[in-house]
Amino acid sequence: MTQLTPEIVLQAYMRGVFPMAESRHDPTLYWIDPEMRGVIPLDRFHVPRRLARTVRSRSNTVHVDRDFVAVISACAEPGRDRQNTWINDEIIDLYTKLHDMGFAHSVECWENDKLVGGLYGISIRGAFFGESMFSLVRDASKIALVHLVDRLRSGGYSLLDVQFVTSHLKNFGAIEIPRSDYHECLALALRLDGNFYSLAEPSDKSAILQSTTQMS
Repeated sequence: MTQLTPEIVLQAYMRGVFPMAESRHDPTLYWIDPEMRGVIPLDRFHVPRRLARTVRSRSNTVHVDRDFVAVISACAEPGRDRQNTWINDEIIDLYTKLHDMGFAHSVECWENDKLVGGLYGISIRGAFFGESMFSLVRDASKIALVHLVDRLRSGGYSLLDVQFVTSHLKNFGAIEIPRSDYHECLALALRLDGNFYSLAEPSDKSAILQSTTQMS
């Protein structure tokens, strides 16, 4: 792969492909274009009942883009459910630059001024490409996902791309669609004018409580 720039990465997303490394410390990046693509239909997003109860009972503060570098760095590290990740130093550098350009965003879960979970992804017009998430405490990344979906729905998005479907994401309604169908969904989303900041950033869990009530 030639030396990537943020502009090349954006063009790749708009064509339905994205870069990944084989492992955290592998310097080589590859273009990925899955035959079956994972998406979460925004109109069929499901919040499991236990998670809705957790959101109501836990005191979490959700921020957007408060500390993007900390989120992507945490996503790059091994976790309880993964021994390795595909996020290498070049990915971190590229996506940090995309964040500075206004295309990469993080949704973050905080407890007592400590970052305990979150996710990040790329936003292009009416499409959001979810990249990775992490949790240091139970359900933190799930709470971030609930907030993300509420934000995308409020902002006029039509596509939430999760790349690959996992058992974890199936709980929220994630499905696989063929590459040809995905490209149709992507083309439609790129004709929209999504606004990632249409939903005011909550100072507490009230906005998430509202979204879980709407989507349970």
